[in-house]
Amino acid sequence: MKSLLMRSPIAVALFWITTYLVCTVFPLLVLLLYPPTPNADRGWWVEFSVALGFIGLAMMALQFALTARINRIEASYGVDIILQFHRYTSIVAFVFILVHPVILFIEDPETLGLLNVLEAPWRARFAVAATLALTALIATSIWRQRLKIPYETWRILHGLFAVLALSFGLAHILGVSYYLSLFWKVLLWSAIALTALWLWVYVRVVKPWLMLKKPYLVEEVIEQRGDTWTLALRPHGHPGFTFNPGQFAWITLDISPFRMREHPFSMSSNGDNSERLEFSIKALGDFTQGIKDVKPGTKAYLDGPYGVFTSDRYEDTSGFVFIAGGIGITPFMSMMLTHAQRGDDERPYLLIYAAKSWDDITFRDELGEISQRINLKVVYVLREPPEDWTGDTGYVDRDLLERYLPRRRGTRQYFICAAPVMMDAVEAALHDLEVPVTNIHMEHFNMV
Repeated sequence: MKSLLMRSPIAVALFWITTYLVCTVFPLLVLLLYPPTPNADRGWWVEFSVALGFIGLAMMALQFALTARINRIEASYGVDIILQFHRYTSIVAFVFILVHPVILFIEDPETLGLLNVLEAPWRARFAVAATLALTALIATSIWRQRLKIPYETWRILHGLFAVLALSFGLAHILGVSYYLSLFWKVLLWSAIALTALWLWVYVRVVKPWLMLKKPYLVEEVIEQRGDTWTLALRPHGHPGFTFNPGQFAWITLDISPFRMREHPFSMSSNGDNSERLEFSIKALGDFTQGIKDVKPGTKAYLDGPYGVFTSDRYEDTSGFVFIAGGIGITPFMSMMLTHAQRGDDERPYLLIYAAKSWDDITFRDELGEISQRINLKVVYVLREPPEDWTGDTGYVDRDLLERYLPRRRGTRQYFICAAPVMMDAVEAALHDLEVPVTNIHMEHFNMV
């Protein structure tokens, strides 16, 4: 599978999109086999609303697969894109499921009485409960920060609401049983729901248990420039893992992996060295502010590696252009260190590194050493330069890129990792400079 991904990532991505669409509509199509006896009271709009309900429920079941961090799927898109897709399709599923009863209420106002959960049949109670759970799931996700829900608490509630919505939804369609009158249809939908619930159990129980058996120990914490700290880990009692340079892992530090308090960070070390993994983390929030105080010997657990933001997917390219902003230098350090260790000293590397000041240039000394081992040109861009600064200033814009990019721009791969505003501006500038969209790759800071 890995070799296939390397050869044709677009084809594999299209395969998974097709698979998702098929899985969404296939359960509905199966229901049309041996349909129930036509009912004169069930008009076109009623049947349409039922179809929306079934599609929405199938989409809800598929959300469990999207968030299970399945390597073969993730390797086609990257976790950040999958999570964005998960957010949008969840809203679409919510709309489908919500429209389903609205149409019924419009077609037959007497069905409004089913909202009286004290007197309504159980199938209607399950429908109301599923809708409320799904509404709570969507609301707490969209307005989590506004509601000031801690991330760990939100993750627990998110999983609970998702399980309740799917379980009550399945109970509802089994209770109605109009389209599930045949045993094999009941078996199909039960299998869909049970598979989704198993994925939830795997993510919340099985995977943390597996991580518990492969701990890491903090070897040292190294202070870097730019209020950044490098957390160095060694595997304890197991060989660890290698990774494609530029990938990331989820870190659980000094607590049980069952706590679900994990944070994604890119590795900044050599991807071919499994004996020592390094994560360079800028002090920006509550968790990252405490990295400097972590003591050697502290236990850590890793879930990874993940990500498609890696130079290893483009081994045949003639060169690389890396554009970093601030701590966005981290994945590029991993790429350059790994390629330097592999002896890749012929292909040209261009690093455009933007920061607030000269003191904010993380890995300044290390970049000087790497430039002696590979064909690397570094361009620093400072927003607040010192008085004697003779380099570039301001922002990475179209004019700056035009000065440094090679003339044959379609022969290199372009990687961008920075704050969202800078990434959007650089992406637009690269398009203006006619860099092929297939040659542009971006990594977002925040996925959660």
